[in-house]
Amino acid sequence: MNTGSKKIVSKNKLLTTICYRINNNTTYALEGSIFIAGAGVQWLRDKLKLINNAYDTEKISKSKKNSNEIYVVPAFTGLGAPYWKADARGLISGLTRNSDWQDIVRAVVESVAYQSFDLLKAMNNDGLNPRIVKVDGGMVSNSWFCQFLSDILGIKVIRSKTHETTALGAAFMAGYQIGLYNSLSSISKRWKINRRFTPKINKTSRSNLLKGWQQAIKRTLV
Repeated sequence: MNTGSKKIVSKNKLLTTICYRINNNTTYALEGSIFIAGAGVQWLRDKLKLINNAYDTEKISKSKKNSNEIYVVPAFTGLGAPYWKADARGLISGLTRNSDWQDIVRAVVESVAYQSFDLLKAMNNDGLNPRIVKVDGGMVSNSWFCQFLSDILGIKVIRSKTHETTALGAAFMAGYQIGLYNSLSSISKRWKINRRFTPKINKTSRSNLLKGWQQAIKRTLV
């Protein structure tokens, strides 16, 4: 989260970082690091061979009426913020005889939203109040995931028209430095929205899903 000129030192295990520096004026950000997000989808494809490509995850997730109380904590390389436990390892919980491979696929996709919730909660505890989340990258092609993310975070999620906004931002900054753009506001006007997602889930369902995630995290941290 961009915190402007204010350098916030987190009390909830987030990272204080430099967002950007222009004309010796520094803009700071508060950052949360998730180790396994899109890489979890790669794991489904390359290691478990459950999907042929990342796009399959949307159709599979939509085909299930609910999560069947299955959770995947993708601590394949430990857990990042706000836990910072390097020796944590992955966990699948809630399996029954009725569980199938599609439940696991959906749970991996859901885990990214749950991990994002943990970061947002830490930001809230640090006194910040994010009201929107802008998303980009390969996973945001999955509209089901974007909607689930909005439901779990409880705030609006905005998908960029250009999914690779890191590269786009670098290009914009280069253009600003050579005078192609005369202000940051002129750059922001060129950023285009593809779609907005707003929470649709009821509070009870959301609370129950988050309780299940917290229980799975506790088992991982044991």
